[in-house]
Amino acid sequence: MKLIFSAGSLYNQPAELVFEMARDVGFDGMEVIINHEFGKRNNLDYLRSLQNILPINSIHAPFFEVDGWGDKIDQLKKCADLALEAGVPLINFHPPCWMTFEFKFWSWLKKINDFQETIGHSQVIITIENMPCLVKPKINPYMLSKTENMIRFMGDHNLFLTFDTAHSGSFRSDFLTDFHTFYDSGFMRNIHFSDYSNGVEHLMPGHGALPLTRFLNHLRETAYDHSIVLELSPREFPEEPELIKETLEEDFRYLCKETKGLTCIDQAQTGMETELTFKAAGEGECGEDQRTIYTEQ
Repeated sequence: MKLIFSAGSLYNQPAELVFEMARDVGFDGMEVIINHEFGKRNNLDYLRSLQNILPINSIHAPFFEVDGWGDKIDQLKKCADLALEAGVPLINFHPPCWMTFEFKFWSWLKKINDFQETIGHSQVIITIENMPCLVKPKINPYMLSKTENMIRFMGDHNLFLTFDTAHSGSFRSDFLTDFHTFYDSGFMRNIHFSDYSNGVEHLMPGHGALPLTRFLNHLRETAYDHSIVLELSPREFPEEPELIKETLEEDFRYLCKETKGLTCIDQAQTGMETELTFKAAGEGECGEDQRTIYTEQ
């Protein structure tokens, strides 16, 4: 299992600095989110310069407009092509949002019979991400919001999954049942790891209500051997680079302890183990009883 850090967690810092900190802490690689920096330069040269610092294991398609990247359809195609050129093994994208009328994107997705062949050229793994529930009203504004529908769609279209703990936890704090349902489908190839509480996503582990240590213990008992990506909000970090790095080291030690044992902790150049105390998991309201706004085909 590879421990990856999402560069989007510190998008307010220079990318080179973020890569260097993740490398020094001991992460195996990085996930890069396509942002406005990718509308300003030669993207292949930019990625290769970052790969000289630390490997890039995945690219996250943009979830906003980026100059020169077109609409959601074009963005997905460009991400796959860039990953292929740069030797990045996996990309991830969000499903369409019916609340923002992304029906053209949804119609196009349904016409793709084989995402791995058509979009990934059988060389880049294409994954779709499970998405969160809104707090008020208690609905999920994305297509494929129900676990069984997403699994059926992935099976019908040869599409893999990026499982997001915070997004799943927005439905109910004890999200392990949904995790195992997704895992048992055989489609899981990437995991976004963070905490969640009261409508706030991508919290530091221990800052929310999710049973993340229990989740990692469950994960260790499976045959999962792909990436787990620490994906946090920049608000979870201090402002000073030295303190940012100390926070990263603490999170890395925690992930190592719960996924790989002491060997990885030694790799992080410290023998200190970090204990995190988690709140008891509550039961969310957004789930099977949420209102049905549309019919998924």
